Amino acid sequence: MNIFSKLLFIICFVNVASAQLTPPNFWVKSDTLHKPRRNFVAITEASLATATLVGLDRIWYADFDRSSFRFINDNNEWLQMDKAGHVFTSYYVGNIGANVLDWAGVSKNDQLIYGATLGFGFLTAVEVMDGFSAEWGASWGDVLANGLGTGLYVGQELLWEEQRIKLKYSFHRTRFAAVRPSKLGDGFLEETLKDYNGQTYWLSANVHSFFKQSKIPKWFNVAVGYGAEGLIAGTPQTQREISPELKRFRQFYLSFDIDLTKIQTNSKFLKSLFSVVNFVKIPAPTLEINSLGKVKFHPIYF
Repeated sequence: MNIFSKLLFIICFVNVASAQLTPPNFWVKSDTLHKPRRNFVAITEASLATATLVGLDRIWYADFDRSSFRFINDNNEWLQMDKAGHVFTSYYVGNIGANVLDWAGVSKNDQLIYGATLGFGFLTAVEVMDGFSAEWGASWGDVLANGLGTGLYVGQELLWEEQRIKLKYSFHRTRFAAVRPSKLGDGFLEETLKDYNGQTYWLSANVHSFFKQSKIPKWFNVAVGYGAEGLIAGTPQTQREISPELKRFRQFYLSFDIDLTKIQTNSKFLKSLFSVVNFVKIPAPTLEINSLGKVKFHPIYF
């Protein structure tokens, strides 16, 4: 199952939560436990999760045959780009879960127990649904990736009480989507979600947070990224049957980035905007080293 349906939960949660409470109350964090807010968050999360899972069952999975529950090993597929997507999604759904509980004045421990684990819980439920589908099957690799994303968020909160290293995403269109549009997407939006060739997942570290007494700008980040190219099928065997001459290879990147949430501004609108789009890696000069042994410099990479 691709990352599209999993990202729907993030989008739905943000939109519904924003619509339910009007400014200024929505934007003001409670310093103590605010039970109506906590209850609102719990009911909204449970309702959205249930509605999303039911919707997937009735709309997405209804098009495929059902089977008895089974596990599969798909860890060799797509050069693990799909696993990177699971880590990313779990991290950010957990991030949202913790932040809305923080907004409700819930204690830090409960934020991590009930909020930061939201991504792992929801994606594991989706994985169970995969397990009953003859098309996919539940993947231990996906479950582990979900746990890694949650662990990255929780671990940093326990160690530093802040997210010094954030996961980020970037995308550029490639020629490979046209080769297999049914798998890699047809049109820009689908391609951003399905074409692993154009996706890059980043670990973006805020330098100032590690050297708080320095004069390094608070918004300055250094990022390392992972991507892949030449992917038109999940496994090497299937790809050779489709296009024997096409080489699959991994890409590793080193670049600069900006933590938009660290930019000083008095505008509540800009603060909100920066918070929402901060998961996107800023285009910047980038060094690439790939598994073919080649080194490339990109004046601007996205």
